[in-house]
Amino acid sequence: MVGRIKEMQLGSFTWIDLLSPSKEQIHELAAKHKLDYFLIYDSLEPGHLPKIEQYEDFTFIILRAYTAKVEDNVTSVQELTSKVAFFIGKDLLITVHRPDFPFLLDIKETIDGNITIYDLVIHIFKHIVDSFIEPATWHSNHIDEVERIIFLKDLKKVSQEDLYYQKAELRISRKLLVLTQNTVAQLRIPVDYNTALQDVKDSLVRLILEYEEAIEDTNSLMNTYLSVTAQKNNDVMKLLTIFSAFFLPLSFIAGFYGMNFQFMPELKWEGGYPFVIALMVALSVVIYLWFRRKKIL
Repeated sequence: MVGRIKEMQLGSFTWIDLLSPSKEQIHELAAKHKLDYFLIYDSLEPGHLPKIEQYEDFTFIILRAYTAKVEDNVTSVQELTSKVAFFIGKDLLITVHRPDFPFLLDIKETIDGNITIYDLVIHIFKHIVDSFIEPATWHSNHIDEVERIIFLKDLKKVSQEDLYYQKAELRISRKLLVLTQNTVAQLRIPVDYNTALQDVKDSLVRLILEYEEAIEDTNSLMNTYLSVTAQKNNDVMKLLTIFSAFFLPLSFIAGFYGMNFQFMPELKWEGGYPFVIALMVALSVVIYLWFRRKKIL
């Protein structure tokens, strides 16, 4: 539903969740709760990167959750992820987002109604970070599969374009996770919630390492793919060169005796034809033995 505003009372605070709000709706809400205009603008901008701004009365945070299908080929932050903006006050939490995230649907049924505002914030943070787990697993498995195909030299099943997109997606995801890590690290919360927030930080570290390893594997895979492709091309050129080495002297002999001059000494020689055939065979044998000696064949 476009322009949905969902308000819930949870324990001692109010949570207002805005799904694809219009400018009028969010400006009205900003005026009611005295939110900064520029922060409102940031919350509406689809491609904004993760960040945090902390003020005396509230904290403004933007995080991005992975929303693309793992098999899609995308190369931009906006195609790969979607933004969630947070306005965190003492007794008010406002979240702004465009897609209807599964972890925000019917959240009241999955959490304790007596939770605090930081419990809910960390709960949402955890789901946002966890959205990168499935893509990390898929990329790792896909890299292993492509590696197996390449070393079996079935290159027709490997697309260099897919490898490029996979590398781009991994690079974007890693950068977003690093930005998310920096954002979460700057969040000031009561000491009682440090343990829960540390779990989110640990998940971020683990995912960043997984994506870094996947990026390295993809780079290695692309280099391997190019090397195998180059080797295959070299094998083809080698085969053509060997054929040329055999047929070039034979073509020369055939062309030499194919000249239609009237006075050629071998034209009326009865043994001329078998002699030329024997010469060609002998020359082919010599070339073959030379290739064998040089270990080319």
